[in-house]
Amino acid sequence: MNGLCLNITYPLINMNRFRFMPQLLLLMAVLISCNNEKKETVETTDASKTASKPATSAKKTIVFFGNSLTAAYGLDDPSKGFAGLIQKRLDSLNLDYKVINAGVSGETTSGGNSRIDWLLKQPLDIFVLELGGNDGLRGIPVSETKKNLQAILDKVRAKYPDAKLVLAGMQIPPNMGQKYAADFKAVYGDIAKTNDLTLIPFLLEGVGGEAKLNLPDGIHPTEEGHKILAENVWVKIKDLL
Repeated sequence: MNGLCLNITYPLINMNRFRFMPQLLLLMAVLISCNNEKKETVETTDASKTASKPATSAKKTIVFFGNSLTAAYGLDDPSKGFAGLIQKRLDSLNLDYKVINAGVSGETTSGGNSRIDWLLKQPLDIFVLELGGNDGLRGIPVSETKKNLQAILDKVRAKYPDAKLVLAGMQIPPNMGQKYAADFKAVYGDIAKTNDLTLIPFLLEGVGGEAKLNLPDGIHPTEEGHKILAENVWVKIKDLL
């Protein structure tokens, strides 16, 4: 058809116009056919371009909700804390996740229960709860800590029922007595079992009590300490991604 479009010649029209009417009709038909062919080619090309565009997908969100441990207290750059290191690990593996660091220094479970509603205004896919350490250091009744942790998890599950929940377990020195320390430790296992969620048995495993891995206060991890915390977290959340 393209060759016909290029090689056609216009007939000479004289006063006897009706004599050439068949040729004119044929010419018009050929021109219309050529235009339709070009239009179809353009439409097909546009459709191919549209079909070849990759579909964009929104990043999934991991929220770390905790206290000064999550906030990377004492480090010159919060991204060097375990939550920031998890983001770097995700990026290195080309996993389409965004980490939100919702750590607040000094936060108790009661404070966390008060601010969780505001945080839940944004969507989340994985929720990592790291609270309770400050409760233990202050000697807050274990029953109160357990109630607040459960309330936070209930709110997250009510708003985002498909979200995957992770609880970071904590332990405290026996300053408040052996029974208090044992009851405090048991809270995390009990909640994990009740809610059928992923438990990090002890977030500070390998770091707690190690002077060289903690700042002078003996409580908050150094940059090297946070690398170990990040591994403690990663081994538990990698299968949830």
